[in-house]
Amino acid sequence: MKPVLWLKIAMLPACIAWSNTAVSADEPELATEVAVQTGTIAKATLHRYVMAYGTVEPEPATGDKPAAGSKIAAPMTGILTQTYCVEGQQVKKGALLFELDTRSADALIAKAEVAVEFAQKNFARKQQLTATDNISRKLYDEAELLLQTARQDLLNAKTQRELLQIKAPLSGTVTAIHFKVGEAVSLATVLADLVDMDRLDIAIRVPSLEAFALRLGQAAEISTGSAGSNPIQQGKLAFIGAQVDPLTDTVLVRSTLSKASGFRPGQFVKVRIIVEERPERLAVPIESVVTRGGVSLIAVIDGDSAKQKVIKPGLRDGNLIEISGEGLQEGMAIVTQGVYGLPPETRIRVLK
Repeated sequence: MKPVLWLKIAMLPACIAWSNTAVSADEPELATEVAVQTGTIAKATLHRYVMAYGTVEPEPATGDKPAAGSKIAAPMTGILTQTYCVEGQQVKKGALLFELDTRSADALIAKAEVAVEFAQKNFARKQQLTATDNISRKLYDEAELLLQTARQDLLNAKTQRELLQIKAPLSGTVTAIHFKVGEAVSLATVLADLVDMDRLDIAIRVPSLEAFALRLGQAAEISTGSAGSNPIQQGKLAFIGAQVDPLTDTVLVRSTLSKASGFRPGQFVKVRIIVEERPERLAVPIESVVTRGGVSLIAVIDGDSAKQKVIKPGLRDGNLIEISGEGLQEGMAIVTQGVYGLPPETRIRVLK
């Protein structure tokens, strides 16, 4: 009995191995299949940008144009007695905006008018006496000089009176009024801000390391700067400063704005300056490119399988990135989402 029992025990592992082999032979071989989303290689015009922030301002004075904004200042000390404008009002050049207390000026004018009247009568008598040779030339000249001085004093008094009436130096919109009637103002006190709303531009501060790529006439896309906002205005670079601000390490750049742009002075904006354009370049969505060990790859689809292909990435513009590589053509199908988990070559299943 013992030899038989030993034989049965020895044959048991062999039977188990045979049984597993038979089962494996009956089952079909499982193939790896990865679910992905796909896209195509396309040709696109890509851009390189310099990003910066800026503030809406009135255009500064140039060689042939005056400034588009003005700080309306008091020409002398006085009391504000009349306001002829309100904030938001459009005014024409030369329109009366404010008036200071004129009582002292009116008194000087009245005094000067009396002096002129006296000097005129005195000079008229001297002229009559001259006709009959009853007056010396010296007295005649003194009377004439007295009349000229009185007339000049009257002119000066009227000029001082006119200075108390503050007028608009340009046509535009009153954007702010800083004083009320009855308040005292001093020399050069700013009473109001006046801006020509059709002549606004963007004062942009560009980091000095990026300013080398800027050129006059380059396009600028302007948005409000809020998250997800799209460009709402197109402008062009009209000025590039030659000096770097040592406090901010930035260069002042100005971009034009179209009339009726909808922007307001002082508004903060985001600016994207186009410094390079590359037309007709092969491009793919950025999520279709994966980098492993310093090598960039995309997965090109052939039938129901995908094979990784080495590419050289180039300029990125938004969600697209420029690519180049051997055998790449427009219209080739590629894996977009799911590419990170792919082996070098595998079967795929396209998600709808």
